[in-house]
Amino acid sequence: MIKILNNNWALSLLAGLLLALSFPPVDLSFLSIPAFMLLLRLADRSDSFKQTAYYSYAGFVFWNLLTTYWLMIASGIAGVAAILANSVLMTIPLCLMRYFDKKLDKPVLISLLQTAAWVSYEYLHHNWDLAWPWLSIGNAWSDQISIIQYISITGHLGITFWVVFTAALAYQTVRYRTKTLAITTIASLLLLPSLSLIWFAIDTPELSADKTANVLVVQPNHDSYLDYGGMSGNGEVLDSLFSITSKFKTNETELIVWPENAIDRAVQMDNYTIKRIADSAETWETSFIVGAGVVQYYDANDAPELHHNTGNGQKYNVFNSSIFIEPSGFASRYDKANLVPIVERIPFVNFLNAIDVFGWFDWGNLAGYGKGTSPDMLETSSFITPGLVCYDSVYPGWTREFVNEGADFLTIITNDGWWGNTSGHRQHFAYARLRAIEFDRWIVRSANNGTSGIILPDGTVQYKTDYWVRTAFNARIQVKDTQTFYARFGDWLSYLCLFLTFGAWGFLLFGNKFSSGTE
Repeated sequence: MIKILNNNWALSLLAGLLLALSFPPVDLSFLSIPAFMLLLRLADRSDSFKQTAYYSYAGFVFWNLLTTYWLMIASGIAGVAAILANSVLMTIPLCLMRYFDKKLDKPVLISLLQTAAWVSYEYLHHNWDLAWPWLSIGNAWSDQISIIQYISITGHLGITFWVVFTAALAYQTVRYRTKTLAITTIASLLLLPSLSLIWFAIDTPELSADKTANVLVVQPNHDSYLDYGGMSGNGEVLDSLFSITSKFKTNETELIVWPENAIDRAVQMDNYTIKRIADSAETWETSFIVGAGVVQYYDANDAPELHHNTGNGQKYNVFNSSIFIEPSGFASRYDKANLVPIVERIPFVNFLNAIDVFGWFDWGNLAGYGKGTSPDMLETSSFITPGLVCYDSVYPGWTREFVNEGADFLTIITNDGWWGNTSGHRQHFAYARLRAIEFDRWIVRSANNGTSGIILPDGTVQYKTDYWVRTAFNARIQVKDTQTFYARFGDWLSYLCLFLTFGAWGFLLFGNKFSSGTE
């Protein structure tokens, strides 16, 4: 063990392994704490920022590869690029953590600023065109719901804060071996989980009969790798969807949920496919949420700056959408706002278009999917719910927009079949449990190949399907209008960490009389 602690390569790779094991489906979440202790040891041992980045990069690649290897199944080149690029970005906050350690001599303050640096990184990484929030440390704890109830106050980055702060304090305790630091570390480790355990025990979700919605969730299990799921066209796709829907639908069904890409090819909103669903909505007196690609054509004067062009010059965009169909047959839609970088949309395409003053490239045709900007929802006389599309659901800040616009429960549609039977779909389902706790909302989840399910507001999984099974199920969902602290005040913790990080960095950069050393 002594050899490992004194070998930078061993520290880096072991940290990466522990972080990978902390994530679903392995779920050894507690390993994320010693993993960060090893990373801090590596940063402390390194002679420079360059050396810190050099050694830690290997561990970060190892972590990214073991946890998100399935990215390469969906898209080989894009998957490799995402793993390598994300690992580079992770070295930046670790170097900043080293900076605070070398500039200061107060262990608790060092720990606080190191924690703020990592939380700031995660928050910023959620909010730009190369966003990839999948490996946020809080996600590693998504299946440990009894000890993370406090995220209804902090958001899931509160878990990241707790993990890194505890690890940083523990490392300082090992370094200085003082009783005060040891007590502080133990308090940090136990306080929030203990409060959460009490909260979890006394706050059991109850189903109130007078405020419910009856939902039918469909998992059609169409092959994601074949055009039209291996069928002849959208007509046969609809036949398949209606076949399983009619088998499970009851007279009490108020909402039918079909997954992302349920309609395999992009259609217009006035297309026969949509009209056929609308006819069924009227006949059955029920609402639909349907995943589909939607083509929107524009008149010459109302097209957005970035758009595609047909061969005859017609302007259009394609959106990855949730189509909402009311019992009256009226159809509206929500366009996916958080698009997977490269796979669904070219990062920074608006900026690239703006600086391309010579018009060398047709950025509209290169852009990819159109990007949604508005939190549109299905609104009925009984309930309001969004149709969050796949990647949308790992963005708590975006989900918050829907809750604050009146969402009574959260509906997520996805097509996790792109990743095969890998860790990807298990992680994606687990992360939805965090949204339930953050916003005190029931979650309805429909996935094409699995996993579909119902999640209670405390994160408990009420029902869960098997992967790669054609099935459907009925559920009674609680309609809620409560607002958690996090729903009201959003990313207050992240803003505080940003203030601490950049404030302290700026102060130290321009001279701090309490500085204890130089680089």
